[in-house]
Amino acid sequence: MKRWPDLSEPLKGIPWAVVGAVGSRLYMPERATADLDVVVAREDAGEVHRRLVEAGFRPGPALAVGGRSYTSPEGVPVDVMASEAPWIREALVRVRTDPQGLPVLALPYLVLMKVQAGRTQDLADVARMLGAASEEDRQATRELFRRWLPDALEDLESLIQLGELELGGASGREP
Repeated sequence: MKRWPDLSEPLKGIPWAVVGAVGSRLYMPERATADLDVVVAREDAGEVHRRLVEAGFRPGPALAVGGRSYTSPEGVPVDVMASEAPWIREALVRVRTDPQGLPVLALPYLVLMKVQAGRTQDLADVARMLGAASEEDRQATRELFRRWLPDALEDLESLIQLGELELGGASGREP
């Protein structure tokens, strides 16, 4: 497992979570990536910027999705996404901890975020994560989609089936 910068000290008291490839590694085998992606609520972005700069992070360009790129004092790229999603505050209080100790969005919220992003790599990650997920986590994801993205429920079921096929029906039910 690759070690990534821990933003816990500079962001103490601000809700944040790891997303992207590094966040996905809690739910599927780790895949290569060049940067650490984290998410904060949009209203915290200014304070996050101030604290990261004070901690020695070099600010880079703004992100198209909202937020900013940074480079850690050790030279690691860090993208801080500033989310306006109506569910972001709820998601940031329900984080899980990865083996490195980093806060990661709970699976249902990470899936929701990746499906809303709609990039091919994000959808592949979702299929792999859901293919390996427990039925309890899948059901929690379905419930979250019913609440926040009901038009994508059919797509969610397809991604679950694709993940099961990739993992050889690991859930024990017929894909």
